[in-house]
Amino acid sequence: MEPIPVQSRKPGVSVVIPCRNESKHIGNCLRSIMHQAKVHGGIEVVVADGMSNYGTRELLDQLCENEPRMLVIDNPRRIVSAGLNLAIKSAQADVIIRMDAHTEYAPDYIKKCLEILEQTGADNVGGPARTKAITYLERAVAAAYHSPFSVGGAKFHFVNYEGYVDTVTYGCWHKTAFERFGYFDEELIRNQDDEHNLRIIRGGGKIWQSPKIKSWYRPRNSLRALFKQYMQYGYWKVRVIQKHKFPASLRHLVPGGFVLTLLLLLLASGLGHVILAPTHPFPWVQSLVDTTFTLALGSYLLVLLVAATITAIGTEGKLLPMLPLVFGCYHFGYGYGFLHGVWDFLIRRRKLRTSFESLSR
Repeated sequence: MEPIPVQSRKPGVSVVIPCRNESKHIGNCLRSIMHQAKVHGGIEVVVADGMSNYGTRELLDQLCENEPRMLVIDNPRRIVSAGLNLAIKSAQADVIIRMDAHTEYAPDYIKKCLEILEQTGADNVGGPARTKAITYLERAVAAAYHSPFSVGGAKFHFVNYEGYVDTVTYGCWHKTAFERFGYFDEELIRNQDDEHNLRIIRGGGKIWQSPKIKSWYRPRNSLRALFKQYMQYGYWKVRVIQKHKFPASLRHLVPGGFVLTLLLLLLASGLGHVILAPTHPFPWVQSLVDTTFTLALGSYLLVLLVAATITAIGTEGKLLPMLPLVFGCYHFGYGYGFLHGVWDFLIRRRKLRTSFESLSR
């Protein structure tokens, strides 16, 4: 009997990658995947290209010509959730691993995903969110990224944690998990992975994080990009909460609540000083508002400096001058986006804003 051609064999695992305009990163990403430690049945790679330009599609086509294990499909909607769903449905293997073009992976990343999936029996497994920073600002963003002050204790930011979690970086599933819990929500431009993991947990499934699964994410390299990234996270988190009627964690409400409190106090203070002064009917109310605003902002700044100092001591001392600004981008970006999400999704129920639809990098 003649052997089955390699192209027609069912692979052991299908790697799915959403991609759009990634000519600087996708080549290295795919080459690193093809050089991963061998796994039973081999690896198939499905790239969902969001109608790229600037040379990305040409590069993908060139790589496909010499690599029978790789498939490129079109993603006309150009968003991550739609690309993931198309790639998963095109995948041939019974196990799906999501990977990202901006991330560097350990040589045994796929092998460890498969081992942990088998050992734990979880519905989704993944590793913690490690970072690989090069520039000064990237190192500050990475240091803050792993601080409880910026992320509120989310376990996937803690690189040594192993156990059950509410979400993981990227993910590895049996394909049947998507039949059981559904595919990624294509309404979501951001937070589609968090929302899918929330569905798994509320559907009775389990998610496991293992530090043996190692990857390194490249953080944003400007404060503007960081602010926009977390602004979008906060904005789309509102839609996830609206869909599921209750937040996955109360920490998701804190930045928006804090920013709203400061805005209301600032508005009340300005109203009293500019419009009602000097004939304010309740001067003690004005004094209370001013004092409360000063205490709220002053307390935040104090805690901000303490957190920045502790983070700098634990990582790199010379990051201290930048860390307060980075923490502020995390908190105020997320809070500002969250409030816009409440306004758009819950109050006005209107068409989304372009600034929250286009992905930032």
